[in-house]
Amino acid sequence: MIEAKINGIFLTQSQTSGVILKELNGERTLPILIGDYEAQSIALGLENIVPPRPITHDLLLNMLDTLEARIERIIITDLKDNTYYAIIQVRSNSKLHDVDARPSDAIALAVRKNIQIFIEEDVMQKGAYNSEELPDMENRQIDTQQDQLERLKKELQEAVDNEEYEKAAQIRDNIKKIESRQ
Repeated sequence: MIEAKINGIFLTQSQTSGVILKELNGERTLPILIGDYEAQSIALGLENIVPPRPITHDLLLNMLDTLEARIERIIITDLKDNTYYAIIQVRSNSKLHDVDARPSDAIALAVRKNIQIFIEEDVMQKGAYNSEELPDMENRQIDTQQDQLERLKKELQEAVDNEEYEKAAQIRDNIKKIESRQ
């Protein structure tokens, strides 16, 4: 297995979100297309932004803490028909359990608790690229604070226009948190 890190979040020309995993001891990167919600959740985790109320990934981690269980690592295990598969290894009562998961959900959990991410070599051989093969991927990353601010400001305006004031207040608070770090 190959240990990897999150190298960024990207947006394709067709507005599909994705995450890039990069092997720690090499040059290969593995882009995985994911849903917008998961991309946003991963971005929040990367930026250490804690929403006022727990979102689904935070809720799951809170439940595991309450049950005195912990995630040891996540593993991207397979690639079949353009679909990636993953497991979350959870330790509870000194037993290790493999829990089937979508890679995007597993990564969203891992980023919040600094959990190791591994990729099976077979998956890397099927889906990875060398860094030279993806020269424009860096230009499409959306995980920078400035990009996130711009996106949040648009969401804020939409929430105000739709008279969703509670949602607007939450977005405003997230904007303030990001701006206070700059």
